[in-house]
Amino acid sequence: MHIIDSHFHWWPRSVFETLCKRREIPRAYPNDQGCYTMILQDGTDYILDSWPAWFDLDEQLEHMDKLGHQIDVVGSIGPFSVYFSSLPKEEGRDLAIQWNEEMAWAQKRYPGRFWGSAAIPFQDTAMALEVLEDAVGRLGLMGVNLPGSIGADPRIDAERMQPFYARCAELKLPVFMHPTDAVFNSMLDGYNGALHLSLGRVIEVSVAAMRLVLSGTMERHPDLKLIMSHTGGALPYQSGRMDKNTGPAKLPKPASYYLKNMYTDTVSPHSAGMKFAIDYYGIDRVMYGTDYPCWDPATALKLLAEIELSDADKQKLFYDNARRILNLKDPAPVKAAERELVAAK
Repeated sequence: MHIIDSHFHWWPRSVFETLCKRREIPRAYPNDQGCYTMILQDGTDYILDSWPAWFDLDEQLEHMDKLGHQIDVVGSIGPFSVYFSSLPKEEGRDLAIQWNEEMAWAQKRYPGRFWGSAAIPFQDTAMALEVLEDAVGRLGLMGVNLPGSIGADPRIDAERMQPFYARCAELKLPVFMHPTDAVFNSMLDGYNGALHLSLGRVIEVSVAAMRLVLSGTMERHPDLKLIMSHTGGALPYQSGRMDKNTGPAKLPKPASYYLKNMYTDTVSPHSAGMKFAIDYYGIDRVMYGTDYPCWDPATALKLLAEIELSDADKQKLFYDNARRILNLKDPAPVKAAERELVAAK
């Protein structure tokens, strides 16, 4: 079967080497696995560690090749995306452009096999729009990443952000929302990070999405393509509660109307959770995803096999939905000289 993994992470080392040169927080330093440990905030015991599987795109694609299917991948930033908005604004802009150029290079090296999405610094809205236009226009990236907070500020629904959402909707760009570990750390500390990793990220992505609902952002921009990670966090399961208790926000429609206008992936280590996401959003709004290398694609495939899906629905889930929702186009032919230049990078 031809499969597109809509939730895949490749991190370019050059960006982390740049962070390792910083003395102030946020910063990074080499760890004992030959990779990087990132520190985002003072006063918490949470750090973001990485291991080799994040950084070698050749090896990552080889891993996919061993699963017995033709698998293409869509690269999003994941928990690291908040760092671009945690730096001084010009520094955040420069690091985001560095990331975006690496994604564009990977697209050229693996045309039709890898699609990259853009980092955006959100400290300043005009700058966010500038980086967005550069990523889409100059570099040809297919979507953008939205952290659950702007640095440690959870208000991604701020009025100043509306021009950014309007432009994404106008361009019909996929907007990948992923938890980023910048909020809820202090109340979910301890247990070697187990409480935060198991529950904190679910809370963060759920709160972030509900802010876009309750603020009227989803009402104002009905064409906004918001991709909720991890089967929608807690929101599908608590959809009735969202409708029952969001009257004071004075939305013209129930909260669940806006939630069901979002899209999601199948990243849940639980076949019942995967099935519920499909039932809640509808088969046309769910895409296969693995969160690799955070999760094992073989396990994801095994759990999905436990769900009774027709061949037509499998085709949508594993391939067609991603092509349509993410606007994935067949790559233009690359000239031999350009191919050699990209391979030599």
